[in-house]
Amino acid sequence: MNVTTSGLADLAGRLTGSLTTDPDVLETFSGDESEYRAEGSPLALVRAATVDDVVETVKFAHRRGVPVVPQGARSGLSGGACAVDGCILLSVRSMDRILEVDEVNRTVTVEPGIINLDLKKALRAYGLAYPPDPGSVAMCSVGGNIATNAGGMCCVKYGVTREYVRELKVVLADGTVTRLGHRTVKGVAGLDLAALFTGSEGTLGVIVEATLRLVPAGPAPLSALATFPDVRSATEAVAAYMDTGAEPSLLELMDSITVGFVNEIGDFGLDASVGAVLIMQSDSVTAAADTEAFASVARDNGALDVAFADNAEDSELLVAARRSAQPGNEHYARNHGGGQLIDDVCVPRSRLADFCSGVERIRDETGTVVALVAHAGDGNVHPSVFYDRRDPASGVAATEAFDRIMALGLELGGTITGEHGVGALKSRWLAEELDEGNRRLHREIKNAVDPTGILNPGKMLDCL
Repeated sequence: MNVTTSGLADLAGRLTGSLTTDPDVLETFSGDESEYRAEGSPLALVRAATVDDVVETVKFAHRRGVPVVPQGARSGLSGGACAVDGCILLSVRSMDRILEVDEVNRTVTVEPGIINLDLKKALRAYGLAYPPDPGSVAMCSVGGNIATNAGGMCCVKYGVTREYVRELKVVLADGTVTRLGHRTVKGVAGLDLAALFTGSEGTLGVIVEATLRLVPAGPAPLSALATFPDVRSATEAVAAYMDTGAEPSLLELMDSITVGFVNEIGDFGLDASVGAVLIMQSDSVTAAADTEAFASVARDNGALDVAFADNAEDSELLVAARRSAQPGNEHYARNHGGGQLIDDVCVPRSRLADFCSGVERIRDETGTVVALVAHAGDGNVHPSVFYDRRDPASGVAATEAFDRIMALGLELGGTITGEHGVGALKSRWLAEELDEGNRRLHREIKNAVDPTGILNPGKMLDCL
């Protein structure tokens, strides 16, 4: 690696955006929302304003063997956007324009830095909607969503980000600009490389433009809330309800610990004395009947109470309570030593009850505080393990709980990540999940696309 001050100055002079080596700025941009903290320091931060800025930066790095860490809003929870020593941090957050809304073909073309919620709001005027809806919808970028194949609360009906990616413009490791995928509804010419790059976490290329599939905006959704004496009865109600063939647009679970945390930061009227809460939402034309059907199944499976939100405002309040789970967790963590490890295990829906019971057992055996929230309709659970950063023993116990939770998910036929990505925090666990043939394919693809290994090293593919 041969990078001089004059070399960085030359790169800066070719950019429409900016380049900085200010240590304070670099420290700020070296992390994301995860607990992972980079070892070592980056060389520089490039704030790209155009595709050409990305190309110039990647070419500069490629010629010198300098690592490049692509970044969007840095809202990730797995360390995927964290710095590695001697890298260039390449932020595309300022590339946030909507380039085209095609109403006839129901697509939108965007730059990667646009915030998910801003895109949703802009599409309302066209009567169209972009369904992927991460919990961090108000702060996460669409490019980051594509890089991690993000999910969210509406996946139970609408699926994950990959199902909405039609075409990607990508800058490869040598600076080549290429288009992957098709803008058409159907397209099977060649391998599905757009799907391959979706979820690749910046290890194969830098996404600089995306054309996304849209759906017609539906009616205002209606919601229902059911409380249960414990988590197991709530998960059994989930299995029974989904077994009816129901298609809720949202089916979320919060345990009593999470409800308590949420009540600390907002007045949502949730009963913290119960063992678990399920929030169901329907955005179909049969929403009123859907909520009644959910209520019936919930009561048959031991619900203590069922309440209905029969208008859009009350329905949104219930969803806002669920979206407040992570802010509630953060509030608790700040007041109890600051540490939080967020798991992202997805299991077959039929094993959801076993998984949640296992997490409660791990919590008791490790003596840790573990709060449970779940996209229950998907079997995707986010146990948050809390610890005191000032107490080494607390950190050890939290790490043990975190690892045992991932191992439990694999034992039950699940995966280590349903939507947050692998990043740095889970790279060794990816090797545990994949068999040798699968690991070899990953390695060979990475070597073919990025032979010098400059794109986001030390992350998802590092331990394969």
